[in-house]
Amino acid sequence: MAVELSRPAGYGPQWNQLLAETGWWHSFELPDGTLIRGVCELAGLKNRIAQFPIPQDLRGKRVLDIGAWDGWFSFEMERRGAEVVAIDCWDNPRFHQMRAALNSKVEYREMDVYELSPKSVGRFDIVLFMGVLYHLKHPLLALEKVCSVATELAAVDSYILAKDADLGAQPVLEFYETDEFEGQTDNWVAPNLACLLAMCRTAGFARVELRKILQFGACVACFRKWSPEIRDGAPAAELTGAVHNTNGGINFDSRKDEYLTAYFQTTDDGLRLADIQPQVGDFGVRPLAASKRGEGVWQINFKLPPGLAPGWHPVTLRLKDGAPSHALRIAVDVPLADSIPAIKGVCDGTTWEPNRLDLARGDVLAIWATGLPENADANNVRVAVNGERCKVMFLEAANGGDARQMNVRVPGQLRPGPANVSIQVGSRSSSAPITIA
Repeated sequence: MAVELSRPAGYGPQWNQLLAETGWWHSFELPDGTLIRGVCELAGLKNRIAQFPIPQDLRGKRVLDIGAWDGWFSFEMERRGAEVVAIDCWDNPRFHQMRAALNSKVEYREMDVYELSPKSVGRFDIVLFMGVLYHLKHPLLALEKVCSVATELAAVDSYILAKDADLGAQPVLEFYETDEFEGQTDNWVAPNLACLLAMCRTAGFARVELRKILQFGACVACFRKWSPEIRDGAPAAELTGAVHNTNGGINFDSRKDEYLTAYFQTTDDGLRLADIQPQVGDFGVRPLAASKRGEGVWQINFKLPPGLAPGWHPVTLRLKDGAPSHALRIAVDVPLADSIPAIKGVCDGTTWEPNRLDLARGDVLAIWATGLPENADANNVRVAVNGERCKVMFLEAANGGDARQMNVRVPGQLRPGPANVSIQVGSRSSSAPITIA
């Protein structure tokens, strides 16, 4: 979809002059009918917010307005019944003036977008991110912060490059080192349309929809969840694994940019990337890559959704808006409990002979242990034979206090004779003797 846009060349000085004359960026209509003229006309403000699927009745909803400026969008959300928090990187006296004139209860905080997190501001049903993105030196990081505090919808409105508004174009982001864009040093970037949509998807949103291209930018609705509709006849997925993509464990740190690798089986061999819909907890996320690993066997990689609360979360999978698969669990920001492991049995992973490993038959040991924390995994349980670390290939999920099986591959430099097998979790360890043949 190609659209001709007007690049705002020369508009900056005009807008700055109008701002200096009126003192207002937003226009307002007061309860007594008084009109306050700002740089942004009232009709234009109403048109911008109308592009998004935001209900007129927002009672019971929380809304965050990022970069609120004079506050028109904040007060409009409050008028619709929402509990509203507005933030900006400076304490704008015009916002306070209008809040008093409207007898508003909108909470105003002076804070930077990069400070946003569920811990700092809580979570919001709707987040408004209107005309802010191109003012930021780290736009993708900012979108991830936006995603982390949104539970349903983020309304993203941003300037885009006029010369390239084709959805199929190569994603491009122009960077401005000084004041090349309208003479303003806080205009850092300008994405083309394809790049804006790609950044929103990469930030962790499940669904990203272009709503409208206006004169100076694009309106994009970013949803945290997949469509609630379940399509009859869609292919089913059997989820067989969901682990950390680099260490193979089940533990994740929300402070980091972490990713999952998942494996599933299906009878549909013609899947596209857009057909595969993983979800962690309440939030969907678009996969980065999908590959067929065998007959009916697939692997996908996807981002840990931003904003997950600490604890255990189910991982599920939908295909083509079908029913979700059964769930596997991962742990997010779950501390490793201080427990004492105990080895209850060791045997050859090929012959199953106890307390013995025949290197001529294979290099895998099966170990059974109790006292492992619930979130013990292939990454945080250290297994060694004669002090040489082994690769943990499999660790059985916790099942009450029962012993859990783990399979490990021993290092190639081991020699026949008596040996000692040890497992360590945190600072606690346990060992058992075996014979290597």
